[in-house]
Amino acid sequence: MRRILKYFLFGILAFLLLIFCYLFIGTPPQAKEISWGVNFSQKHAQNLGLDWKETYSALLDDLKVKNIKLITHWDLIELNEGKYYFEDLDWQIKKAEEKDARLLLVIGMKTGRWPECHIPEWAKNLNKEEQQKEILEMIEEVVLRYRDRASVGAWQVENEPFFPFGECPWVDKNFLKKEIDLVKSLDSQSRPIVISDSGEGSLWVNAAKFGDIVGTTLYKKVWFRQLGNYIYYPFPPTFYWRKAQLIEKIFNKKVVVIELQAEPWGPKLLYESPLEEQEKTMNLERFKANIEFAKKTGLDEFYLWGGEWWYWLKEKQNKPEIWQEAKKLFNRTDIYVSEG
Repeated sequence: MRRILKYFLFGILAFLLLIFCYLFIGTPPQAKEISWGVNFSQKHAQNLGLDWKETYSALLDDLKVKNIKLITHWDLIELNEGKYYFEDLDWQIKKAEEKDARLLLVIGMKTGRWPECHIPEWAKNLNKEEQQKEILEMIEEVVLRYRDRASVGAWQVENEPFFPFGECPWVDKNFLKKEIDLVKSLDSQSRPIVISDSGEGSLWVNAAKFGDIVGTTLYKKVWFRQLGNYIYYPFPPTFYWRKAQLIEKIFNKKVVVIELQAEPWGPKLLYESPLEEQEKTMNLERFKANIEFAKKTGLDEFYLWGGEWWYWLKEKQNKPEIWQEAKKLFNRTDIYVSEG
C-alpha cells in the first residue's frame, strides 16, 4: 500500500513538473506582425476629470489609433428604464468611422472599468430574472442600432464573465449563452464574438467554449488585495503563448489580449490615488517593458489598457512622456513587424 502511495505521489509530482516546464520554459516564436489598439471608456475618462470627447479624439487624431475596444455602459445607455440614450455612443462610432478605425464593441452588464457591472439605479433592486430580461432588451437595442456600421468589427459580450471580480450581483453561464445567441441572431453580418477571461487566473477554456475569439488580459505589477501588497506576476512570455497554443489546437480559436496593462493598478481607484502611488505600478519604464514583454509572447493582437490615463498625465499632470511613447507605437500604422 505504501509503495502504491509512493508511486502515486511521484506521478503527481512528475505531472506538476511537466506542466511547470511546459508553461514556464521556452521562447515563443515572435509574431511577424502585431496589431496594437487601446481600450476606451467614456465613464472612466469623465472620472479622471477629462473631457471625454477631447480624450477620445486625441486617441484617434494624435495617437492615430486604428483599433479600439469601445466599452459601453448600461447605466449610460439606459439611465431611465426603457428610455435609451445613444447620442454619446453614436458620436464615438461616427468619429471612429471618420478615422477608418475598427471597433471591438463591448456590450452587456459587466463591460469593464469599476464597478465592472454598470447597472442603472432603477435596475439594481430587480431580481435576477428581471435584470436578465432588461439586459437582453438593452443588448438587442444596441446590436440593432449598430449592426450595419462598418466600423464595428466584432462584439465582446460581457467582460471576464467567469472571473469573480467587481461589484456584480451574479454569474450565470446559461445567461451568457442566451446573450451570445441573441447577438448572433440579430447580426446579419455574423461578426465574431469575443469572450474574455483572466490572463493570469484562468486557462481560458470556458471563454473558448463560448466565444469565437478568446480575449484575455496581461498584467505585470498590481495591488493584490488579499495580501495587502503589490505583487509582480512571475509568468514569462511563454506562459501566455503555451496557453494560446492549447486553445488553438483544442478549440481552433484565436487568442487576443484585450487588456495589456498600460496604467496603474493600486489599492485605490485610479482617480482617487496620488500620482506617487500610481507610479509604483506604471511609469514610462514599465510601459516600455510591458510592450516589449507583449512582443515576446508570440501573440499578434493587443489592446492597451490605459489610454485615458496617458491623456490625463499629459493634460492634468504635465507629464506627456507615456503619451509620446504611445504615439511612437501607434504611428507605425498600428503594425509592429519583427526583425528578421
